[in-house]
Amino acid sequence: MSFLHDAWSSIQPFLHEYGLLTLFLIIYFESLGAPLPGESALVSASLLASRGELNIVSVFFVVWVAAVAGDFTGYLIGHYGGRPLLEKHGWMVRLTPERLHKFEEIFRVRGPIIVVTARFFILLRQLNGLIAGSMGMPWARFLIANIIGAALWTAVWGLGPYFFGDFVGRGFTALRSLF
Repeated sequence: MSFLHDAWSSIQPFLHEYGLLTLFLIIYFESLGAPLPGESALVSASLLASRGELNIVSVFFVVWVAAVAGDFTGYLIGHYGGRPLLEKHGWMVRLTPERLHKFEEIFRVRGPIIVVTARFFILLRQLNGLIAGSMGMPWARFLIANIIGAALWTAVWGLGPYFFGDFVGRGFTALRSLF
């Protein structure tokens, strides 16, 4: 509970001061690979929208666009520069040519599912585009999966707290009173 409070406390002033620009930058750079609190920012913005301080449609759109753009930027970096880096320095993470080939095969067969679901897992969400680009996933398949994954992720972490935040807050308060 303290983590949620800390995340909320650190992000909320920036959302109040700079609004959707803050949200766009956090989500974009997190999707590009930076270790930023994207989900916390989205949940915070969603809760502000539920109180009428932000427009939920604008929050959803800005987050969705930032997530798609950040991941696609990562994809382009991976596509144009990732493969040579993996071939040259992959040994540092025990990535042999055989393992690299196996990963490419996995992305060839299951790439879209990986891209859609990776958004829901920390670290995979941040590296999703870079890895897909490095593995040679076709850009059109990546873009479609990225658009779908970003929409689902934004709906879960944006619309969920917007519609159910008050209910969850009352539940946490009730649980806290028990302990």
